[in-house]
Amino acid sequence: MPARDLQEQLNTLREQLDQNPPLSEPEREHLHELMAQIESQIELENHLQDNNLVDGVNLAVERFEVEHPTIAGTLRNIVNTLGSMGI
Repeated sequence: MPARDLQEQLNTLREQLDQNPPLSEPEREHLHELMAQIESQIELENHLQDNNLVDGVNLAVERFEVEHPTIAGTLRNIVNTLGSMGI
């Protein structure tokens, strides 16, 4: 169930990015890299703790919190889901 929730949250984030919020190219690339890492984690169903992934998403939350609160909220949901998966 958490993997499905995580995939739904990634889809939400993807939809938000498709609406072309005012992000710089490096910010957009950073989010796409995080999404790719999360998707590979889902595909592998590797439930080993990956602190780098969680740390990266947490940093993205901090980075986008002020100017893009909707994206930050979705990223927070992703962090919570990763935590419930034991990642």
